[in-house]
Amino acid sequence: MRNTPAGWPRICVALFYEDALQAIDWLCRAFGFAVRLKVLADDGRIAHSELVYGEGVIMVAQAGKFAVRGRVTRSPQSLDGANTQGVMLYVDDADAHCARARAAGAIIDHEPTLHDYGAQYWADRSYGARDLEEHQWWFTQRVRDPGKK
Repeated sequence: MRNTPAGWPRICVALFYEDALQAIDWLCRAFGFAVRLKVLADDGRIAHSELVYGEGVIMVAQAGKFAVRGRVTRSPQSLDGANTQGVMLYVDDADAHCARARAAGAIIDHEPTLHDYGAQYWADRSYGARDLEEHQWWFTQRVRDPGKK
């Protein structure tokens, strides 16, 4: 495989929100993202955005009819909370991250829990949360990695 463009991971996701401007501010406050790029359309809504967390990048866009080359995009909020995806990020401290998210109003679906797959595999401490428009997120802290001594 060829190298990715500078500053871009191999895989990047886009999430669609009814109020993308509000979502960007909330994701930064609650989950610790930083805005790398925010482009406003003439009507003041988000035309394109890039948020970073470590080396990871997500794009947050306005839901609607023409958000992606003529395709209709929706937020889970507009579908009675139905969700078709989940985003997982590695964090340094799952408990502290969960506390920050909870304080900002995230819905914590799964409290921080240890998931131990046995001595020859890894162990993670993870929690699950929904954001202000009910996208599903997982935040994971690796606590044991047998591949690293």
